[in-house]
Amino acid sequence: MSKGISTGAIVGVDVGGTFTDLFHYDEARGSFRTAKVPSNRGDEAVGFLAGLQSFGPVAELGSIVHGTTVGTNALLERKGAKVGLITTAGFRDVLEMRRRDRRHTWGLWGDFVPVVDRDLRLEVAERTLADGTIRTAIDPEEVRAAARRLAEMGAKALAIVFINAYANPANELAALEAAREVWPNANLECSSRILPEIREFERTSTTALNAYLQPVVGSYLAKLDNALAGEGFGGRFHIVQSNGGVMSTDTARRLPVRTALSGPAAGVIAAAAISKAAGFPNVITGDLGGTSFDVSLVVEGQTMLAAQTTIDFGLVVRTPMIEITTIGAGGGSIAGVDPGGMLQVGPESAGSRPGPVCYGQGNTRPTLTDANVLLGRINAERPIGGKLARLDVDAARQAIATHVAEPLGLDVMAAAEAVVRIANSKMAGAIRLVSIERGHDPAKFAAVPFGGGGALHVGALIKEVGLKAALVPRFPGVTSALGCVIADIRHDQVQTVNLPLAGVDAASLDRRMVEEATAARAVVESAGLSVDRIDLVFELDMHYIGQTHTVAVPLPVSVENGTTGPTTGIDEATIRAAFERAYQASFSRLLPGVGAKIVNLRTAAIGRRPHFDLAALAPQPGTTVEGAYAGSRPVWFDGAWHETAVYNRLDLPVGALIQGPAILEQPDATTVIDPDLSARVDGFGNVIVERTAR
Repeated sequence: MSKGISTGAIVGVDVGGTFTDLFHYDEARGSFRTAKVPSNRGDEAVGFLAGLQSFGPVAELGSIVHGTTVGTNALLERKGAKVGLITTAGFRDVLEMRRRDRRHTWGLWGDFVPVVDRDLRLEVAERTLADGTIRTAIDPEEVRAAARRLAEMGAKALAIVFINAYANPANELAALEAAREVWPNANLECSSRILPEIREFERTSTTALNAYLQPVVGSYLAKLDNALAGEGFGGRFHIVQSNGGVMSTDTARRLPVRTALSGPAAGVIAAAAISKAAGFPNVITGDLGGTSFDVSLVVEGQTMLAAQTTIDFGLVVRTPMIEITTIGAGGGSIAGVDPGGMLQVGPESAGSRPGPVCYGQGNTRPTLTDANVLLGRINAERPIGGKLARLDVDAARQAIATHVAEPLGLDVMAAAEAVVRIANSKMAGAIRLVSIERGHDPAKFAAVPFGGGGALHVGALIKEVGLKAALVPRFPGVTSALGCVIADIRHDQVQTVNLPLAGVDAASLDRRMVEEATAARAVVESAGLSVDRIDLVFELDMHYIGQTHTVAVPLPVSVENGTTGPTTGIDEATIRAAFERAYQASFSRLLPGVGAKIVNLRTAAIGRRPHFDLAALAPQPGTTVEGAYAGSRPVWFDGAWHETAVYNRLDLPVGALIQGPAILEQPDATTVIDPDLSARVDGFGNVIVERTAR
């Protein structure tokens, strides 16, 4: 890895609650560097800049791509902006009525607080029919009066959602212009520009959540822009979307709801690329941070996208996102005995402040990290990230003894191991959820653990779930930052069609597809990052007539230049064949004689970034296993101490074979190899962990 820095380098930045991770790639030199610096909760720009400055002058960077959790945290912690909503008369409670879901499975109890208070949801007279006909046009003065009132009531963002606006946005757009005349800031938007799609609850929820995040994400990005400008940065600054693509900061300010899973999505993108290059196209990724364990499925090298995601109960976002399942099991997850005498780990977390007991920052309740430190799996003298000089093992021991061992009548070491076992069980359950319950055999998949703590638990995940192996990336702790660097530019659009397939006007649909593709392509081109090509992807949401739920139907077409201009060449037969393939794959049967319906057209423009050669991550020639050996220490496995070899992981050569028990240490993560497992280093520097051959 080169120690210098040259103009035009790209840096991926992933800001977490505890650490800010960075991956610097100099494409001209083919070199890279990594950094991990403490995050500054509440003023993330401090850690953001500190990390960038560790590579040299910020002004010399070419581009920065950022995976952010600001939007995610604002939604989960309900710390978004005060939102006002203007809607069609009679529809102010759509946001609160939702679908037929409830927080608790049993009993008609539980609460839901929408992100827009009822007194901030105002109605105006307008009516757009389902066929797009305008029955009642808006009165601009009525809209202006409603906007003024909401601003006076303290709303910092405005959402406009009219019934059936997906069919004809004229009333909404006119209302948006009227409101813009009196609204005191730029935080206002309408549903037809956010999600022009049928189903009023999902459209209302997504538009309201977008408004809820606009001031928060906009303020955060403005702070980063100002900080970068102060350093003389004149390059491009981009944000990772929840779909795993990259967008400009201008798009992120307008559509902040698309950043809801930005940070975790970047990690999945990197894990998919790394595993595919290493010969593992089917993997289950596991990002273990300080608070959560995020799991996602990659099949045949492709990430799984969902059209809709529920961030928290009732907070529905209808925009393409990588399917990520999150549970409260992270390094900071607090362990304790509940009133029923059962040991629980999480979902409550000590976070970055005060953090685990061993951090010495005031917490007295034990966490998963404290258990791993006591068991000898984490080196107390060499904590990752450089945030602390050492970890307090005695404090961790006392906390586990007081809150776990004594209530359960266990030895303190057995109690620490029990904490780890409970956490492992929760992680294994999340992996089963995304694999077995979706029809995939875990034995055909490898785990890709990353984040600061993922590789600590790799052995348990292999054995408990029955995975065939695990692939630990070269830099597990900065995998999400790497994902920021290699992610493609992407823009998704959706438009409701709502027509039966039989006798569909293929020429009209073709024109609509070309228009959508042209608009999406323009957004990608305006992002300013170099791309090798722009791919256009078309997909229809379809179902049999009489059904409610749709299946995603990829269309095997692209935009080509015909005799009369751009065309996709789409026809009814092509659509029908694609629908039957998708329906058969989902439900293993078709419904002969039943007509099909096209509900939505989805279009994605994907700007393919220049290839990142993952071989650049491989160990340098000349390293040896003997040179990487760093001694040994006792580590607790299965109820007993085992003298365990310790290696400096980054000094291990390609082809190195390590028999467990062993500990592989590096600045950003620790990998634990259980006694009955072995590890080998592949040509990309990944550590492949497998069961020891008998």
